[in-house]
Amino acid sequence: MTYQQCIEYFYSQLPMFQRTGAAAIKIDLGNIRQLCAELNNPEVKFPSVHVAGTNGKGSSSHLLAAVLESAGYKTGLYTSPHIKDFRERIRVNGTPITEQQVIDFVSKNKWLFDKIKPSFFELTVAMAFDYFAQQQVDIAIIEVGLGGRLDSTNIINPLVSLITNIGFDHSDILGNTLESIAGEKAGIIKSGVPVIIGERNQEIDPVFTQRAQQCNSEIFFAQDRFSLKPYSNRSELLIDVFKENVLWLEKLELQLMGPYQTNNVPGVLESILQLRRLGYSISENDLRKGFRTVVDLTGIKGRWQKLGEHPTIICDTGHNREAMEFIMQELQSINQGHLHIVLGFVNDKDISSMLEVLPKEASYYFCSANLPRSLSAADLFEAAKTFGLQGQVIPDTNKALKAARNSARQQDLIFVGGSTFVVAELIELI
Repeated sequence: MTYQQCIEYFYSQLPMFQRTGAAAIKIDLGNIRQLCAELNNPEVKFPSVHVAGTNGKGSSSHLLAAVLESAGYKTGLYTSPHIKDFRERIRVNGTPITEQQVIDFVSKNKWLFDKIKPSFFELTVAMAFDYFAQQQVDIAIIEVGLGGRLDSTNIINPLVSLITNIGFDHSDILGNTLESIAGEKAGIIKSGVPVIIGERNQEIDPVFTQRAQQCNSEIFFAQDRFSLKPYSNRSELLIDVFKENVLWLEKLELQLMGPYQTNNVPGVLESILQLRRLGYSISENDLRKGFRTVVDLTGIKGRWQKLGEHPTIICDTGHNREAMEFIMQELQSINQGHLHIVLGFVNDKDISSMLEVLPKEASYYFCSANLPRSLSAADLFEAAKTFGLQGQVIPDTNKALKAARNSARQQDLIFVGGSTFVVAELIELI
C-alpha cells in the first residue's frame, strides 16, 4: 500500500467521528484492548501523562511535551484531531511519524484490522502506542479524544493525570449536565496515580474528589497553588506566575497566543511539579524554553494563529460556548476597526449556545467544511438570523475568507473559526 492508499483506507473503511459523529464511537474499550494485546501491549512499554478536559487539553498536551523535550527527554505526543496532515497526531520530539512508518504499520497489521474492525480513532491510538514503544520514548503525553472513561486512550496507566476543565461539549455522548460530563472525564483517574484539576468549579469538584478517594489517588487543584498576572502584546504572552502567593516565575514567555491560555498554565505547571517529584529533571530554564518555543518544538496549529496582517487574520479551533466566549472577549479588546467573522460548525454541536455570544455588529461569512458532519452554510445562516447576526452564505471556506478579505479595510480584523475543520481547510495553514 502507498501512504495515500493507507489514508484512504482509514477514511473510507473505518468509522470516523470527525466525519460521521457519534455513530463512530465505540461504547467500550474492548477493541483497543484486543488490538494492543495483538501488538504485544505497547501501552505498558513507556511512561505517560494522560490529559483530558473540555477545553485546553490540546494546548496543555503540547506545552507539557515542549517542556519535557526541552529538558532532554525523548517525548512522544499523541493528539487529535489533526489540522492538515494525519501524521500530526503522532509525534516524537515534535517530528511526525513518517509516511513509511504509517505504511509499515498498516501493511503489517491490516489482517488484524479486518478481523477486529476498529474505529479510525482506535486504530490511530494503537498506532501511536506501537510507535512510541518502538521509538523507546522516555515519556509520552497522551491527549484524550473524547470524554475519558471510555476513550480508547484510557488503557494506559500514566504517571500523572491532568483534567484541564469541564464545560458543555459532546453532550449527546457525555451527558447534558456538568456532573455527568465530569464523571466521564474523571474516568481517567487511576489507582494511586496523582490527578491534577486545572480549573476549580464548586459545582463539580466533588465528582473529582470522590473519584480520587475511591482510587486512593492524590488530587491537586492547580489554581489553589498558582495564580497568574498576564500581560501581552501582539507578538507574545507574558505571565508573572505566583506560587502560593509568592512570585515564582517572572515574565514567563508563552508562544501560544490567546487569552484563554492562562487557564491552561496552572495545570501544566502542577503537572511539571508532580513529574519532578517522581524524579524527572526539569529546570526553570527547561520550563521557560518549552513555553517560549512550544509552537516551534511541537508544530501546534490553529490556536489563536495569525494568518495575515492588514487586515489582521486570526483563526482558532475553539468550538464550544466557553471557548467562543473567551475568543470574542479577546477579539473585541484588540480590534481597531470592523470585525469580520468567517464561521462554520458541525451539525451535532449546540450552535445556539455559541451564536448567542457572537457580536451582532460584526459582518459574517457563513461557510461549511467539506465533510458529512458539517452544518450547511445555508442552515447556519438561518439559525444565525434568529440571533440578529447578518452576513453572506459562501459555503467554500477559502472563498468565504477571500470575500472577507475583499470587504475588510487594513485596520479591520478577520476571525475564522467555529469548527476545527473550518480552520483545517484554510489554504494559509498549509
